[in-house]
Amino acid sequence: MRFRYHQPTPNFYQIENPQEPKTTISDALLQEFQDIAIASRFAGVSYSKLSDEFKSEWNIDWDNIVILKYTMSDDILKMDPSKEKCKLMDEEFQEFGIKTFALADILRECGFKADLINPLDDRVSLRAIALQSNEAVITRSNMCMFEEGLNLGFFMIKTSIENLPFKSENSLEWVRDYCSTCGVCIDRCPEKVFDEEGNFLRKQCTAHREGCSKCITFCPFYKRGYDKVKKRYGRMKK
Repeated sequence: MRFRYHQPTPNFYQIENPQEPKTTISDALLQEFQDIAIASRFAGVSYSKLSDEFKSEWNIDWDNIVILKYTMSDDILKMDPSKEKCKLMDEEFQEFGIKTFALADILRECGFKADLINPLDDRVSLRAIALQSNEAVITRSNMCMFEEGLNLGFFMIKTSIENLPFKSENSLEWVRDYCSTCGVCIDRCPEKVFDEEGNFLRKQCTAHREGCSKCITFCPFYKRGYDKVKKRYGRMKK
């Protein structure tokens, strides 16, 4: 499993999917849904439209995705790896999992099909789906980052809604170039999970086994924030 310290999230649906789901949502209803998500302490909402090539590669037949992003607790992230830290990370994960079921129920109640994508199911990569939103990028330390931050977890809902505000271009492409000039995660990694060329060695990383998060807490995107790092990058390129 990708998140080895997480336990499966129980089924908390209260409403059944509609038999004849709607495919179009109004701007007002979508805004209301987003407002409820933010009020539920999600950091932001993104949307992915999966390409035919992607669906064929992963052998799936659904394509409209709502991505619900939550900010991982600073206090937990700064803890040293331990069983207690993993327990707290899972409790946070379960909390937002329950909130995601509630948001899926809202969509169902409004006449749309809405199902959580199991975040522990390796048959499809949630990180790959996140990249399809054109609002995310994989950093040098192998973290999936959105503009809202590096310290994000996320849940996803597949839905019948076809007119979600999908983005066609990724404004975070510059992050890869910035990461190639930084190297803080390489220098600070306690497990030395980078090879001599600075490539990430996933099998050596203990993040998903023991809860190590040093690469997050030392990263400029975490310490300074996305906007400040982007401004610094802009000055570097002048």
